[in-house]
Amino acid sequence: MSENRVKFGLSNVHIAKITENNGEISYSIPFKMPGAVSLTATPAGESTPFYADNIKYYIATSNQGYTGELGLAITPEEFLKEILGQVSDTNGALFETAEDKTARFALMGEIEGDAKNRRFVYFDCTATRPSAEMNTTGESTEPQTDTISITMAPRVSDKAIKAVIEPNETNQEIYNTFFNKVYEKDSVKDAE
Repeated sequence: MSENRVKFGLSNVHIAKITENNGEISYSIPFKMPGAVSLTATPAGESTPFYADNIKYYIATSNQGYTGELGLAITPEEFLKEILGQVSDTNGALFETAEDKTARFALMGEIEGDAKNRRFVYFDCTATRPSAEMNTTGESTEPQTDTISITMAPRVSDKAIKAVIEPNETNQEIYNTFFNKVYEKDSVKDAE
């Protein structure tokens, strides 16, 4: 798939809220999450060996997606409202309560490569409230970041966890419109 030898540079992070109705998942139009600093995705699942004939005869593995963290300059208000369920009052103050209802979402983004950029989507994610670091300013000013813990689980409907695409001669239009909606297997360009 890739001509890249290295990857670097996280950008274009987008979120698409999931709505589930009678087991059918649909996604909202993705919104941008500016200020992305980092994204980690650590595999979740395990392997279980079965021994026979004095050797590891069989190894069963399970893929439970990923757990990770998204680092942001500041968590956008749209994420706090749409995904974490916070609300604003009439004066514009944003309220977090113990009864906020969180929503599942798709996480999309782009990683630069030395040959081609790569776009990705995790189809079924949940997030915690962002942790924040706040420090006094000393001799130098260093920006502080927010960190959101994310679980990227297999989607119930088809067990899909993520998709990755790089541009080529046959998929350039799909690649160019990748952030307009959540990519699905064998997607085709929307009719205009």
